[in-house]
Amino acid sequence: CVTGLGFALPASAASPAERTFEHTLANGLRVIVREDHRAPVMVSQVWYRVGSSFEPRGLTGVSHVLEHMMFKGTPNVPAGEFSKLVASYGGEENAFTSYDYTGYYQMMGANNLPLSFELESDRMTHALMPDSEYVKEIEVVKEERRMRTDDNPNALTYERFLAAAYLSSGYHHPVIGWRDDINTFTAADARRWYSTWYVPNNATLVVVGDVKAPEVFDLAERYFGPLQNKPVPPAPRNVEAPSLGERRLKVQVPARVPTLYIGYNVPRINTATDPTEVFALRMAAGVLDGGSSARLETELVRGSRIAAGTSADYDGYVRGDDLFTLTGIPSQGQSVQALESALEAQIEKLQNTLPTADEMQRVRAQIISGLVYKQDSISGQANEIGALVSIGRDWREGENQVQLLESVTPEQVQAVARKYLTPERRTVAELVPQAPQRRTTENKP
Repeated sequence: CVTGLGFALPASAASPAERTFEHTLANGLRVIVREDHRAPVMVSQVWYRVGSSFEPRGLTGVSHVLEHMMFKGTPNVPAGEFSKLVASYGGEENAFTSYDYTGYYQMMGANNLPLSFELESDRMTHALMPDSEYVKEIEVVKEERRMRTDDNPNALTYERFLAAAYLSSGYHHPVIGWRDDINTFTAADARRWYSTWYVPNNATLVVVGDVKAPEVFDLAERYFGPLQNKPVPPAPRNVEAPSLGERRLKVQVPARVPTLYIGYNVPRINTATDPTEVFALRMAAGVLDGGSSARLETELVRGSRIAAGTSADYDGYVRGDDLFTLTGIPSQGQSVQALESALEAQIEKLQNTLPTADEMQRVRAQIISGLVYKQDSISGQANEIGALVSIGRDWREGENQVQLLESVTPEQVQAVARKYLTPERRTVAELVPQAPQRRTTENKP
């Protein structure tokens, strides 16, 4: 993951919105350019509006496998040469898959933007994905799943937790895919997925750095303009079915310590009837877990010492409904049940006691500073733009979030806690450590 280069903009510099320009090609490719002339570098990203939540049962993980296969060559660039070519010009490149989108990027000297466009436009239409390369790469993906999930008790529990919490949404599926699906789908499945979704009218090209927008648009027309568009299926809404009661599960695997996961089904920016609730929920998460002076750390970790560690999380910006999550590890000698009761008490406190002015100010400062610091990185700026437009939002909302967070009141935080953080919306998962099974050998005569 490239974090970008950090340089402070002078006070007299134009705002991000004033330095951002967009243009849509005749084939539907949306091009967004943000000029940032602090250093002679640029980041170029192609975002496809497809991810794991788009996948049907039996084909989970295909978006991630396709991401791997996109590096396996075209008629013009043989397998393995894409990365070598970018590196030979001093650049960095990578890709990522999420529930809602798949992205590819290069970070290079600004004068190398034509090379980036030539490479990405080539594989947007001409990726080969031969069976021989697929056979090798699918083993890489299987090993990735083994290392990151199957052999990681917390990751395995969290995967089952999400599957239980999401009943009707594509977020039920893990991004990397279920193991049996990875074992059974084929290179032909990946090629069909590519043919269906990887078209210019389902993509956004984002460029941030030491570039001039008119020149970027001209280059985009040159390299991407000739590509043919075609209809794509509608994106899933990922709206959850109404919760009809609490759901509980236990995951029993070899592990050292127990872990507790609690998730409340809540709306996000695309599904909330009142968008201000999204920002109130973000503030609520910050009141609970926003640094060493937040409630969970102060009262459960350092105070009662019932927890060795806790967290609360909610973002607000994905395509569909999501979760407001609490995670905790009980301190030595404490039970998971005692920790759960303590976390429930914190939710009840949030519902019955207004956050103080100091708490609200601390959370605002913390969240807003994170949003502002993104502007110090050209990659951070590009990621924000690409993620917003890929879930159907306007890139300008990145700037508006600061004002919306500043306007949230303690009463609104209490209201969303009462409305959404309720038992019937809750899924609870517990990692129950099991002793590793001993391997025995049988002596044969």
